[in-house]
Amino acid sequence: MESSKVHSKNNVEILCIGTELLLGNIINSNSQWLAEELAGLGLNHYKQTVVGDNLTRLKKSIIESADRCKILITTGGLGPTPDDITTEALAQVFNTPLKEDKKLLEEIQFKLNRKGHLTTSNNRKQAQIPIGAKVIPNPNGTAPGIIWSPIPGFTVLTFPGVPSEMKRMWKDTAAPWLRKNGGSKNIFHSKILRFAGVRESALAEQIKDLLYQKNPTIAPYAYLGEVKLRLTACAASIKEAHELLHPLERDLKTRTGLLCYGSNEDTLASVVINLLHQRNEFLAIAESCTGGGLSAAITAIPNASKVFKGGLITYSNEMKNTYLGVPNDLMQKHGSVSKEVVIAMAQGAKQKLQTDWSIAVSGIAGPGGGSTTKPVGLVHFAIAGPSGCSSFHENFSPYRSRVDIQKLSVMHALNLLRLQMICRS
Repeated sequence: MESSKVHSKNNVEILCIGTELLLGNIINSNSQWLAEELAGLGLNHYKQTVVGDNLTRLKKSIIESADRCKILITTGGLGPTPDDITTEALAQVFNTPLKEDKKLLEEIQFKLNRKGHLTTSNNRKQAQIPIGAKVIPNPNGTAPGIIWSPIPGFTVLTFPGVPSEMKRMWKDTAAPWLRKNGGSKNIFHSKILRFAGVRESALAEQIKDLLYQKNPTIAPYAYLGEVKLRLTACAASIKEAHELLHPLERDLKTRTGLLCYGSNEDTLASVVINLLHQRNEFLAIAESCTGGGLSAAITAIPNASKVFKGGLITYSNEMKNTYLGVPNDLMQKHGSVSKEVVIAMAQGAKQKLQTDWSIAVSGIAGPGGGSTTKPVGLVHFAIAGPSGCSSFHENFSPYRSRVDIQKLSVMHALNLLRLQMICRS
């Protein structure tokens, strides 16, 4: 190995490979996803590195990681092009020949032939793996990964940079391997609680006495429009882990009340759809500044069609008048971004589509179009239900991007509907 001496270590590192990451051409979402997965497995994760498609610099990064960590997770550099050099770099660092895996080559050829593509020499390169390495199958692509322990006390797991391929390979092969070989005899079991309508700092203040406990642990994560708490318990079995997590989860939900909207894979849209299913009620949407984003969030949920009748994107005043019946004089007097107009939009959608509930959104997403009285980021909402219509407004700040304001508007609208439905129960 082209390295200094190997010493005792017990942590995990992530190495993301690709010049496009350094140039900012793509967002490095893989490192965030992997970090959460490692936390869920209870593995110590202290360092992330990004390196371009340069053989010398990549080899140097591998050598440094091998000296520091027990397990190295890499993403990127496994494709068929000349700048995909991850496997080559690993083989050179650890002075190990590459050997063509015939079974792997046949699988790559089959996938390419199925799509009508020929197998090139570059594709054959993807079937070459270091002697002694185990293949991580890639069901969704032609770039396999490897699990390889080239020296005592160090293992590298490689993945392609394509997120969908990497995630499938991780769940199918890597996560089970890490649970068995990650260095802990205990089981680490996690549960995520999801919160809306609260800032991370405000949520942390409510639970500050719980944040520093050792087992189970609480890790807060702030995202656009929501906060997540990852609860992780370390125990000898899943049953014991559940027993540790249950009282903590109950305590957190008692303290935070309706701020906690769901857990694990729940979304605000899925929670709203489930509420509608439970009540056998129907929803309509009227949106302006979100441009169909609210309807898209709803229709992304399986079986939404059983409770969602449809959405109307009434971007102009003419469309608001024609399809929702919003009076022109109302818009002239108050403006299309106003309490009065958004209420009329919600009532119009509910009446036109004959539903139990409707949501309406109208705002100024920017970057232009704002004024002193109606700044960029101002969004009005209305929820029409069986007992009447309520209106709300938020200022999502002119310092956020247009896309951020639209996304926040979608999440806020769904959360308002959730709260209105629960309060009516």
